[in-house]
Amino acid sequence: MAKIAQVSAKYIVHAEIQIDGVVDRPDVIGAIFGQTEGLLGSDLELRELQRSGRIGRIEVNVDTKGGKSSGMIIIPSSLDKAETAIVGASLEIIQRIGPCNARIRVKNIEDVRVSKRQFVIDRAKELLKNLMDSVMPDSQELADEVSYSVRVMEIVEYGKDRLPAGPAVEESDEVIVVEGRADVLNLLKHGFKNVIAMNGTSIPETIIELSRKKTITVFVDGDRGGDLIIKELSSVGEIDFVTKAPDGKEVEELAKKEIHKALRARVAFEQASAEAQTNGGQRGGDDRRSQHQQQRPPQRPHPQQARQDSRQEPRQDSRDSRDSRPQSPAASNGKPKDATPQELESFSEMLEDLIGTRGAYILDEKLNILGKVPFSELQGTLKSMKSGIYAVVFDGIVDKDLFSTAERANVSFLVAMDAKAKSAGRVTVLTSDDL
Repeated sequence: MAKIAQVSAKYIVHAEIQIDGVVDRPDVIGAIFGQTEGLLGSDLELRELQRSGRIGRIEVNVDTKGGKSSGMIIIPSSLDKAETAIVGASLEIIQRIGPCNARIRVKNIEDVRVSKRQFVIDRAKELLKNLMDSVMPDSQELADEVSYSVRVMEIVEYGKDRLPAGPAVEESDEVIVVEGRADVLNLLKHGFKNVIAMNGTSIPETIIELSRKKTITVFVDGDRGGDLIIKELSSVGEIDFVTKAPDGKEVEELAKKEIHKALRARVAFEQASAEAQTNGGQRGGDDRRSQHQQQRPPQRPHPQQARQDSRQEPRQDSRDSRDSRPQSPAASNGKPKDATPQELESFSEMLEDLIGTRGAYILDEKLNILGKVPFSELQGTLKSMKSGIYAVVFDGIVDKDLFSTAERANVSFLVAMDAKAKSAGRVTVLTSDDL
């Protein structure tokens, strides 16, 4: 006799059985076949359906407790939906099993294909994830890997000290000096080929000779060791520019954007020296105050002020007045301030970065970005900060309301794509045409 298993059925009928007495499994199966015989016609006769394989083996699980029996009846079916429902309903006409009263109730008819489809979907997701993770890297990853391999192959040994360097050190007028080989590899990866490493804290003779012939930019890690290297190199060689990685980071772990930002922010060595001396004095005072568990004073000498004092430039008085009155950078004369060429260049680069973003950069007096906000939230941000803002660069148009808010917040520069308000009072308005 051909019989189908549950795994090959399309539907499975689940029915509950309650019997007022003690019966065995064969009694229940016999009652099912006997009491449904001739009920549904020859086409739906259970014995014939089971013989032809359209109804599978009927499973009966019966437990006896307290003189009564209960359990489940499971019937796999490969009939269509309507025929399966008829067969399931026919079970409920059974009222006696052996000498005992019985009640059968179809709990549900399960579509086996639903669970199979869900299994297929879950498994397909897992296979696709594995495929994307390990088998199919995207085109950008392939391009980056190839480019990185080529740039690593370009690393050379330069000079009698055989220092790791990029291939363009010899022909370049400007050279970037870093600490180690890993720093050279990272800068080569991002397209900088005029890089050479010192290979330690001891300054090689090759670096000293290069510093006398070429423009040198020293690019060190953002830690105490970087400061010491700058100090040692300045004592034996000639440094033109200095820049550092962000605090706590090393050059070898910087991303492309961070490298570009650090190199754009490089300063002349003389300026960095004056700033380091000022910061060193401040750090010593801070250490003494922390030992006595005292609060810091509300104002600290600004490094820019110390730098200007050391140079004794003509603009010292206006710079000092700005530092002594930080709430109004241009309040000394009440007139719009003229931007320096360096400020115009920085404003132009930032405005170009913001094109199409509808965003805004908020800058301090050293043109450091204090934050980036959506243009729609700019006025609220200016109102909340009130002071400490030197310039605002944004992808938008300067209107009268924004101009008034900026003036109340003591902003010196508003840099935008276009403007409906002109420079007045303490605020200078610059547009993309001005840059």
